[in-house]
Amino acid sequence: MALQWMILTYVVGAEAVIALLLTLPSPKAIKSTIVSFVSLILQPALFIVPFAGFQLLDIYWKNEHRLMCNSEICTSSERDRYEKTIYKAQRNVILCAAAILLYWSVYRICKYYKEIQSLEAVEKRK
Repeated sequence: MALQWMILTYVVGAEAVIALLLTLPSPKAIKSTIVSFVSLILQPALFIVPFAGFQLLDIYWKNEHRLMCNSEICTSSERDRYEKTIYKAQRNVILCAAAILLYWSVYRICKYYKEIQSLEAVEKRK
């Protein structure tokens, strides 16, 4: 079960690096090369949105069907295990949200840069 979270962690890290590369100032030729390469990667990388959404649904389902441990019947180790699972679920929700948000950010940055390039081309023709 931990493999899916490792994959999601690596994807979020890669998306963060790509977003950083896209927002750093660089010469026009390098920037256009980076944007065209990232644009080619964006369509196959769209799998991350439904994958993260499915993981969010899985977290929600597990949260709804989790045994509650908040009475005096629970031992301290059971209470610690319960709190640990709650913290893990919260971390994983943040990871899923970051994956979706970073994908959207990279997509919008590439789209804005392409629009700027097309507007510059129209202005150059005039």
